[in-house]
Amino acid sequence: MAHARDESSPLFAGNAAGTLRLIFYLALAVVLMVLDQRNGWMWRVRDAAAAVVEPVYRLAGLPVAGMRTLSVAFGDRQHLTEQNQRLREDLLLANAKLNRMAAVAQQNQHLKELLDTRHSLELNVQLARVIGVDLGAYSHRLMLNVGARDGVKPGQPVIDAHGVMGQVIESLPTTSVVMLVTDPAHAIPVVVERTGLRTVAYGSRGGDQLVLPTIPLAADVQPGDQLLTSGLGGRFPPGFPVGRVTEVAPAATGMFLVAQVQPAADIGRSEDVLLLHDQAEPDGPPAPAKPMGPPSELAPTNAADAPATPPAPPGVSR
Repeated sequence: MAHARDESSPLFAGNAAGTLRLIFYLALAVVLMVLDQRNGWMWRVRDAAAAVVEPVYRLAGLPVAGMRTLSVAFGDRQHLTEQNQRLREDLLLANAKLNRMAAVAQQNQHLKELLDTRHSLELNVQLARVIGVDLGAYSHRLMLNVGARDGVKPGQPVIDAHGVMGQVIESLPTTSVVMLVTDPAHAIPVVVERTGLRTVAYGSRGGDQLVLPTIPLAADVQPGDQLLTSGLGGRFPPGFPVGRVTEVAPAATGMFLVAQVQPAADIGRSEDVLLLHDQAEPDGPPAPAKPMGPPSELAPTNAADAPATPPAPPGVSR
């Protein structure tokens, strides 16, 4: 039959050898404690052992330290990436707000100029906003946010803070169409401010200028001359700036001078304009002259006061 396994520790075995071994260990422990208390040998032994074991600890901890370093590096990079993205968004938002503020300031300045123009003109005007622009090769038109319901009528002059823009050619219920002075189909009577020369400025297909095609060769027109509305035709009131002459040259036929004119108005940049109301209708043909005769107080009142008819010559019947 198999013997039962002795599970007791050999250090504490119930025999004489085990007891002697226990006494020896106890005596050794007492000696070591006394020596350590008096001379500190055990501290030096522990320090030496720690110096030997420390590289082993470090080597064993390298995988954990490496994982921690990678985790921190990845976390810091992700955090820096997110922070950089937030800073970029904040920068873009700040730039957008700054640009918006600049645009609002410019718009306020433009509205102030229009208001000053309205006060200085002392005319019945109406403020309108540009909602559409057509600056093609053959038509230069604007669309405004006011129409027939707001009292806009075809033929009304349109100006901005700097000069004449054009005139209304179509009035819809809530919007209206403006033909600009640079449209090839537009013409406006003008006068040269310096000399008083009257002529007509036409739009050009160039898109951004007017042209004076029929200036007499003897006329005094120079670059820099200011053109104003002459008032002829009754459509545009006199005295509004139309443009400034930039170039004068002989026509191809050699019979006239041709001048290029830069418009005074901000054709391509105006966002708000003024419509003039209560303007005189265009002048038509002159009224027929009244028949001339003696004053009414000298006219004869009856037949008795009328002068006698001279007798007819002989041979002539009345």
